Amino acid sequence: MNNKEEDKIRSAFKAKNWNEIKTYDSWQIFKIMSEFVEGFEKMSKIGPCVSVFGSARTKPGEKHYKLAEEIAYLITKKGFGVISGGGPGIMEAANKGAHFSGGKSVGLNINLPFEQDANPFIDPDKLIDFDYFFVRKVMFMKYSQGYIVLPGGFGTLDELFEAITLIQTAKLVHFPIVLVDSNYWKGLIAWVKEKLLEEEKISPEDMDIFRMVDTPEEAVAVIEEFYNKYALKPNF
Repeated sequence: MNNKEEDKIRSAFKAKNWNEIKTYDSWQIFKIMSEFVEGFEKMSKIGPCVSVFGSARTKPGEKHYKLAEEIAYLITKKGFGVISGGGPGIMEAANKGAHFSGGKSVGLNINLPFEQDANPFIDPDKLIDFDYFFVRKVMFMKYSQGYIVLPGGFGTLDELFEAITLIQTAKLVHFPIVLVDSNYWKGLIAWVKEKLLEEEKISPEDMDIFRMVDTPEEAVAVIEEFYNKYALKPNF
């Protein structure tokens, strides 16, 4: 642990008087509110979208970058916009695919000390910057009609399980969740079955919340199948 991290820990435990607490918390509440207001205002005007999640560390030219780009290209041709986390890697690939297909390309960028600068393929009027992860996640969940999840790290897993949990608990409509590259996800899904399902931490029907696929065409077909089933169209 470096000195900067130690200073943060000490600051967190430093005694504060009531006035300091009240002042800091009040300004934080207003900042959170402002992020929600901006997000709701912009996102409500965009229309039906599919969120694409995945690693910020994926490089252009890599397999998963190409997969994300092609999926986004195909999904926007079906009439959906594409929402990404706004940064590099899979997020950039998703916005790039949407951009070159002529579709709506949305970026929900998070301000971080590393990794996360907004990519250049987001529509200028559809880029929103956030300081708070939880506000940003609300935008993903509230304004997406489907979720496509490519390989990623802790952030991707956080977004994936957020969507699964909200659907499982009926806080979110059962929109499709698609895991791309079964070879990447099969170990996690095997653990979910062997531990969570067998020990009855989840129900058998919870395994139907998501699907695994391997190709862009399969990923888009899952989204399209859902909307055909309910006789809905992306421009509803």
